[in-house]
Amino acid sequence: MVEGDQERKQRAEAIRNKLALLPEKPGCYLMKNKEGTIIYVGKAKVLRNRVRSYFTGSHSAKTQALVVEIVDFEYIVTASNVEALILECNLIKKYHPRYNVLLKDDKSFPYIKITNEKHPRLEVTRRVYKDKGKYFGPYPNAFAAQQTKKLLDRLYPLRKCKTLPDRVCLYYHLGQCVAPCEYEVASEEYERMVQEISRFLNGGHDEIKQDLTRKMHEAAEELNFERAKELRDHIVHIDAVMEKQKITTLDAVDRDVFGYAVDKGWMCVQILYMRQGKLIERHTSTFPYYGDEYEDFISFITQYYSDNPALPKEVFLPAEPAAGEEEGDAAAEAQLPAAEEDGAAAGSLKTDVKEALESWLKVKIHIPRRGLKKNMVDMACDNGRVALEEKFRLIERDEQRTIKAVENLGNGLARASFTASRRSTTRIFKARTLYPRWSSLPTASRTARNTANIKFARCKAPTIMKRCAKSCAAGTSVCSRRTCRCPIWS
Repeated sequence: MVEGDQERKQRAEAIRNKLALLPEKPGCYLMKNKEGTIIYVGKAKVLRNRVRSYFTGSHSAKTQALVVEIVDFEYIVTASNVEALILECNLIKKYHPRYNVLLKDDKSFPYIKITNEKHPRLEVTRRVYKDKGKYFGPYPNAFAAQQTKKLLDRLYPLRKCKTLPDRVCLYYHLGQCVAPCEYEVASEEYERMVQEISRFLNGGHDEIKQDLTRKMHEAAEELNFERAKELRDHIVHIDAVMEKQKITTLDAVDRDVFGYAVDKGWMCVQILYMRQGKLIERHTSTFPYYGDEYEDFISFITQYYSDNPALPKEVFLPAEPAAGEEEGDAAAEAQLPAAEEDGAAAGSLKTDVKEALESWLKVKIHIPRRGLKKNMVDMACDNGRVALEEKFRLIERDEQRTIKAVENLGNGLARASFTASRRSTTRIFKARTLYPRWSSLPTASRTARNTANIKFARCKAPTIMKRCAKSCAAGTSVCSRRTCRCPIWS
């Protein structure tokens, strides 16, 4: 015990010495346990204030569990808060710390991709790479993506084969391929088709539909009815594919709407995917968190977009919780003056999150305060709360079912044991008390008992009756023929 106390005092003294040397610069810090394993990675605009906050003031139960395991820490200074944000994401993906939010790729959505090749082609994929290809999506399911691709194949005859064959295929005869395997195709033609496909997938299908309608009327005036019918079919397919999604906003901007909720040490992040102004899908991630809820939420966003080049035009985020700031300020005032500086630094860091994400992702970040956009963020947060409540209800329901099943099993075993012991006692009582062994009785009594047994047996066959009489006369406790009604069996 004395050696353990001395060791803890030495570790505390070492941490205090390192805290005094922390710089007032942005960067990342890495918390380690007694084995030297990195258990938490965080970022800070001011390293000195942020790291000190872990060892001063009061914390929640889950944060306290993290602090108890911290034996040592390291830090890396960066030039800006943006670099700290990117570095934190990379360090989390490298070390997978126990107490950090770890993004799991539990679900992937389909995208439509225009490959970056000499002869580009369209394909549906669930993996997004930084290969200079153009990605459009995500789509709610593979069927919707395949139907859209099938429509584009009818409108724009890009190649379909992964490797160019030796001769033209059936798609060329159907008018759905320009056959680069046999004919020379100008790069300008490819560029025109790629631009029109991009315009279509970015919400310009109404313009494409108007062009097709104009061409259909021109073909009809020229009495080219087969071409007019083909164009009419294209228009019908566009309507069939695009009318299945419900428009939720007046504009046609691609957005990702984030919301989150926390309860009992768990966080649920909801992502609402809006493409071309239409809400097409949502994604849910539930995980335990140990640090500050808003910082862990931002950490989730950085990991989510780190390997996803298919970025939307806008991202909506919820504002930092005001209640959490008030609680943090009250705790800081109750502790040391340094804790007040820590709270101010944390608030300043949250204020710079918007600028840091915009600088890194090169997309517009909005933290709406009112109106329709705020309602969309609130809807995502409400979905997160509902998902958490459902999770806890399911856990409680499973526990109740388990407890009830154990109680029923115990009661059943007790009843079975009691019934078995009662039957055994009853049989022993009948055999030994009511019907004692005949050898212990006088001869006259045994003869009377045998006569009574023969009269009571009611056996139809005389042989069976004789066997019963012989068995009972011999004084056996079990009749050799169970078809008779011997008193021993009654």
